[in-house]
Amino acid sequence: MAKRAFSLLSEEIRRGLISLGFTEPTDPQEKAIPLILSGKNVLIVAPTGTGKTEAAVLPVFDMMLKLKKEHDVQGVMSIYITPLRALNRDIWERLSKLAEKIGLTLEVRHGDTPQHARRRQAQQPPDMMITTPETLQAILVGKVLRKRLSNIRWVIVDEIHELVGDKRGVQLSVALERLKRITGRPLQRIGLSATVGSIGLVRDFLAGSDGEVEVVHVPMPREMQILVDSASHDEYGDLTSKLQVTPQVASAITKIAEEIRKHESVLVFTNTREAAELLASRLALIAHDFKVKAHHGSLSKEERIQAEKEFKNGLTKALVCTSSLELGIDIGSVDFIIQFMSPRQSTPLVQRIGRSGHRVGGIARGLIISYSSDDVIESAVLAKKAMKEELEDIEIHECALDVLAHQIVGLVMDEGSISLDEAFNIIKGAYPYR
Repeated sequence: MAKRAFSLLSEEIRRGLISLGFTEPTDPQEKAIPLILSGKNVLIVAPTGTGKTEAAVLPVFDMMLKLKKEHDVQGVMSIYITPLRALNRDIWERLSKLAEKIGLTLEVRHGDTPQHARRRQAQQPPDMMITTPETLQAILVGKVLRKRLSNIRWVIVDEIHELVGDKRGVQLSVALERLKRITGRPLQRIGLSATVGSIGLVRDFLAGSDGEVEVVHVPMPREMQILVDSASHDEYGDLTSKLQVTPQVASAITKIAEEIRKHESVLVFTNTREAAELLASRLALIAHDFKVKAHHGSLSKEERIQAEKEFKNGLTKALVCTSSLELGIDIGSVDFIIQFMSPRQSTPLVQRIGRSGHRVGGIARGLIISYSSDDVIESAVLAKKAMKEELEDIEIHECALDVLAHQIVGLVMDEGSISLDEAFNIIKGAYPYR
């Protein structure tokens, strides 16, 4: 049956999509766009590479255009929230061409935003603000920019599974209730995730005090292949001495280098930044036929961007990374994934292996390399669970008192003064304090 979701969008957006090479909606887009255009809150759960971002943004762009044309609305109309500053930048690069073609403005606001850009945003706010949960907290109490938030109608929370299970998510849930008070109207809420073990819980978390949330769950028939291998316990003599590691680690590094040589582009995931630095530096010592770099949160923004660009352009064949590249940052085509040691849970394993074959119908391929018997057994179990999409349940921090204290202070800063009953009702609207 022909897909018709794009036909529901305005002519300007359809022309923009065609000029960018988008001719037919993906399954998540086909299902989500009509729901969002009808004003429903929506949680979109679909694999990496299936166009979730566009499924959320295209109908929001459509409604923003109409609002500007029909009511000449000024100020920020929508806010796009991601867990990482790097993902903010990536989303802006992904959406800015279409936004420019249809006459909408997008800007990023987070801790790295220069002061001159902050002043411009306060005086000439964009139509959509792309930010992080922490920066949203700061914006809510800002004297000037806060006034520009009163016209917000839409909130998109990307990679929502990364936020729901920790206190950043609790902070965000209350921040959205505070934002709702500023606007004086319900917010249309849209959540995006590739991997959710507790869809019903995430749905309720997203809803807050803004009613029901429709779930668009598209388990695409995408094949996932995960192998588990163990490092040899044989002596590696000169190599062990050269790398200053144990024979098991030397064996693991040798296997990783062999796998990198077999493929075009490889991400090597580790569980710690120290392991990422160790593997990257030791691989560089033994592999003179390909280039490898580390990528993690302790590196400077400039170093991370440079590593991403070199990998995307084929100058670097492998990146050794932590969860810094687990989410949907665009680094181009990834051929193969290596996980060094057990990832401890199936959810991040699915997310990581899913970075390969990053397209509709592509096959996600990966290898877990371990060097202890316990780790090999655990890895095999997690690989089996991942291929069956058996994900861990998410646990929400209920009634966190430290977050509560922080948000009460924020409310007082927002309002100047606020009654206990008003503060109570706002906070009770957030799911963790329901």
